[in-house]
Amino acid sequence: MTSDPADLTAADHLDAAREMAAANRPLLAHLLAEEAARRTTDPATAAGIRAAFPDPVLTREETD
Repeated sequence: MTSDPADLTAADHLDAAREMAAANRPLLAHLLAEEAARRTTDPATAAGIRAAFPDPVLTREETD
């Protein structure tokens, strides 16, 4: 791993997103996945990343 955040790759961000999802941290997972998608040059791959880590604020269901 690098100490300079600018050196992180899309794969690094995607790995971190998976770790945050496994740790039940969906918002952090979403934000890391968004950065991974932003760093991905292929639009289809970026769309797949975004679909795998949807925004938890938009997908949350309200309960009484």
